[in-house]
Amino acid sequence: MSPRHLFPFLLLMLTSLSAFSQSRPRDLGVQLGVMAPGPLNAITDVAGVRVGHTTLIEGDSIRTGVTAILPHGEDLYQQKVPAAIYLGNGYGKLAGYSQVRELGELETPIVLTNTLSVPTAMSALVTACLRDNPDVQSVNAVVGETNDGYLNDIRGRHVTEADVLAALQNAADGPVPEGNVGAGTGTSCFGWKGGIGTTSRRLPESLGDYTVGVLVQTNFGGVLQIGGVPVGPLLGQYYFRDELESHADGSCMIVVATDAPLGPRNLERLAKRAMLGLARTGGIASNGSGDYVIAFSTAPENRIRTDGGRTRTVTEMSNGAVSPLFLAAIEATEEAIINSLFAAEAMTGRDGHHRDALPVEKVLEMLKK
Repeated sequence: MSPRHLFPFLLLMLTSLSAFSQSRPRDLGVQLGVMAPGPLNAITDVAGVRVGHTTLIEGDSIRTGVTAILPHGEDLYQQKVPAAIYLGNGYGKLAGYSQVRELGELETPIVLTNTLSVPTAMSALVTACLRDNPDVQSVNAVVGETNDGYLNDIRGRHVTEADVLAALQNAADGPVPEGNVGAGTGTSCFGWKGGIGTTSRRLPESLGDYTVGVLVQTNFGGVLQIGGVPVGPLLGQYYFRDELESHADGSCMIVVATDAPLGPRNLERLAKRAMLGLARTGGIASNGSGDYVIAFSTAPENRIRTDGGRTRTVTEMSNGAVSPLFLAAIEATEEAIINSLFAAEAMTGRDGHHRDALPVEKVLEMLKK
């Protein structure tokens, strides 16, 4: 099957395969999309955004964790940020969804974990908010999840409030660990080991010099393709092969951050485009998949201050100016998902269940052909 007609969006350099281990696709010459990434090619390229992980790998059955995303370094309850959530497929448990939809603002960090640890993560976020805000009596804790029960003893509910607070505490800017870390520790993707992935795109100065960053927790399936090349079929692993649906169901949590001055309406439009990035990788948002996108803007002038009075002045990009951001979100989501696969390592967990790592060397050979 010749992929030559697909190469406008997949530029491959002649890269030595000996360096493929734990390298990101872009480092190996796989350039997805046409827009330039930020310096770190991570969600932390959006100024102020910090990410923290707690990874739990114990014995032969605990394979889970927590990932926390903080929009800025101030008290988020006192300085909320505009936000929106887009529901790609609703087989999931995204806590805090309705209030973000109603008010268009985010008042806690975003925490990602496993399905049965959502209540624990909510409790930890409430604990952190009450600790820092003595007069608060209502908190909208935002927690997303995917089900890592294939590799992890999910029924044991091993994530503790202390684990969540640790992820919040160690959140930092700079490079973001990917693969088998945090909330991606026990996840699967397209039948291989999934995990955490992140990327960014930076608009040129002529288009505003804004940055869009994406972080994903991949635990879903479909028919994997990279830059349009049908990697899943070529490797013999894809949805409906031998009528095995286990490679399709799962979930994908997508967090989109930008420093562009967007309000909730255009942030929801931006979030929708992230699902197009998921589709580019071959994801199908199956019946049993919880696919959610949380998007927020860090633009300081648009923060919603708790003591801000009756009115506030905001800066909003015009509708006609946001299309480059849409492309940035699509490309960054696509690459973040592929990054999660390239970074993930093979893992054995609960009941001896095993997920192989994506065979990166074989994939690079396919792409070069």
